[in-house]
Amino acid sequence: MGYKVAVVGATGNVGREMLNILAERGFPADEVVALASRRSLGVEVSYGDRVLKCKALEHFDFSDTDFCLMSAGSSVSKEWSPKIGKQGCVVIDNSSCFRYDADVPLIVPEVNADAVTGYTKKNIIANPNCSTAQLVVALKPLHDAAKIKRVVVATYQSVSGAGKDAMDELFNQTKSIYVNDSVEPEKFTKRIAFNVIPHIDVFREDGYTKEEWKMSAETAKILDPKIALTATCVRVPVFVGHSEAVNVEFENPISADQARDILREAPGILVVDKQEDGGYITPFEATGEDATYISRIREDKTVKHGLNFWCVSDNLRKGAALNAIQIAEVLVNRKLVQPKKKAA
Repeated sequence: MGYKVAVVGATGNVGREMLNILAERGFPADEVVALASRRSLGVEVSYGDRVLKCKALEHFDFSDTDFCLMSAGSSVSKEWSPKIGKQGCVVIDNSSCFRYDADVPLIVPEVNADAVTGYTKKNIIANPNCSTAQLVVALKPLHDAAKIKRVVVATYQSVSGAGKDAMDELFNQTKSIYVNDSVEPEKFTKRIAFNVIPHIDVFREDGYTKEEWKMSAETAKILDPKIALTATCVRVPVFVGHSEAVNVEFENPISADQARDILREAPGILVVDKQEDGGYITPFEATGEDATYISRIREDKTVKHGLNFWCVSDNLRKGAALNAIQIAEVLVNRKLVQPKKKAA
């Protein structure tokens, strides 16, 4: 008997990607249900070669559902995830709502899959922020090898991380500039077309944005609280794919060649690192791919044990939808969740 899976927020960028990946990976589901708000009732979405019509979240009974993939934002998750969890359905939440809850595991399967057992406290598992997910996949094997002390990261984040409206804004602004029309920012604080914006999420009292704080707090929870991390998060005019320039300081010596060999053997990573024109990965090539790509690995000679590298991943996949489904796969493979009997 297979599982019953509900995707909440099925009409959004990440929800649609979740449905695609469930089909691509052959997740053992007997039934997949697309859920959204009432205004999206009846909207059709694709699941493999099938078409699903969206049902309303508020009228759905989760008592015979095994997994709920939640991708409808923090306010929806705050209201609905605890209710769904109490019905015996495991919620894998893509929002930031429960990431910092001590009773909710924050999981990247390549990094801390064993922590998934803590889900039973609330029947909720949190997905990390998209920029954190790819970073910790890269940091984990290096941390195991040489113990990371400090990370300095600058992100170059695509507009899809801010949703479909943000993608539309980049597209429309680009068209407007070509025909000399006026450009008025709506989703972003400044023009995004042919520009970069060093501002993602709200500003905090310490001058950092919430996105920058998330990277530090989530790396601490997922990987190691002793790692000091500082970030500058930048929105760039790219539709899909987040890139990161990462500087790492270690306690123990590690060479660029050693790091290259370690990363080549690590799960979820592909190393493309030729010191020549085009010998690296850009977000364009990473779009639609599952891997976290590492390029430009080199030694930082300004510190005792330091490395620099370039990290790229599809933020809609590893940064969101793929990671959520990989979490569900961990629960299935470890037999932590059994399919419920079908309702009569």
